[in-house]
Amino acid sequence: MMYRLRQFLYGRYITYGSDLLSKVLIFTCLALAIANLFLRLVFVQLIEYALVVYFVYRLMSKNISKRQNENQKLLNFINKLKGKKEFAERKQKERQTHIYKTCPFCSVTLRLKRIKGEHNVICPRCKNSFKVTVKR
Repeated sequence: MMYRLRQFLYGRYITYGSDLLSKVLIFTCLALAIANLFLRLVFVQLIEYALVVYFVYRLMSKNISKRQNENQKLLNFINKLKGKKEFAERKQKERQTHIYKTCPFCSVTLRLKRIKGEHNVICPRCKNSFKVTVKR
């Protein structure tokens, strides 16, 4: 029996262990199940079933590269959110000594020292010049 099970699972994504997307699917399904104990809504239960079906589909899939790409998209999204959060924290921490301005030509965010007056700034990316006024 174990030999047949191993033979069935050979080459499937389940043999690579659980990835972050699988964990997110299961915990989301669990959270919805707990919430649905109190809400008793049919469409929430349908979403739960859909998540479980998708989770099992991912585990039984033989297209390993596609499953890894799905997980990588989730990781990229999370890293983008973390980067934005860290940038906002740094911006808040340095608000007394620096200002952040966006280049009107290439839309890159520049970190400039907070020196009162009007300054001519050259963007390091596109090499265009623009004026910045610092009030305090």
